[in-house]
Amino acid sequence: MFTFKQFAVEQDRCAMKIGTDGVLLGAWTPITNNPFSILDIGAGTGIIALMLAQRSNAEQIDALEIDEDAHEQATDNFENSPWSDRLFCYHAGLDEFVEEPEDEYDIIVSNPPFYTEDYKTENEQRDIARFADAMPFDELIEAADLLLSENGIFAVIIPYREEENFIALANEYELYPLKITRVKGSPTTEIKRSLLAFTRKETTNFAVDELIIETARHVYTPEYIALTKDFYLKM
Repeated sequence: MFTFKQFAVEQDRCAMKIGTDGVLLGAWTPITNNPFSILDIGAGTGIIALMLAQRSNAEQIDALEIDEDAHEQATDNFENSPWSDRLFCYHAGLDEFVEEPEDEYDIIVSNPPFYTEDYKTENEQRDIARFADAMPFDELIEAADLLLSENGIFAVIIPYREEENFIALANEYELYPLKITRVKGSPTTEIKRSLLAFTRKETTNFAVDELIIETARHVYTPEYIALTKDFYLKM
């Protein structure tokens, strides 16, 4: 069990364990539009939806999870949280969910599964297929366009090397950057992740900044502490 300040998360049945990416997205996603409804695509343990339940007054927080074990775990985590009346997890794939959309959402978040060097194999073809099958970015963006309310915000965390491509794809659906934060593990390492938030309104003066997580092992930067202190017990 992973215990946060206001809730706890069981993760023994999930392939995707709680990691820095999910916590970053849950803490960082802009909620400046005072959302009524939130959708988490690919919920895993439900961590991001739970963080947004803590941060917002949204009355409807839905999550989508295709894996049966993860869906059951997210449902349990939701039911055991202080916000069980606002949280619901659908057991469905994204393609099924968008076939008959019933609702629009003011916030859509996703920490999509993506290919990383960590599981490169000797079979390059298999690697490429694995990446493409995870959750193609164009399908994710198309779904966000379909489900996002007029003043909605769509937020993701992706590998930094995919940032330019993702922004270009979003542009095709008339979703435009609102805020970009590039994440580095330490001051001397390369940028690893991009936190991206999009809206339907095109603007040239969107915010771009950088977040460094730690200056030495377990020595966290003031910026990272400020972002996550409402959640981590030891922050």
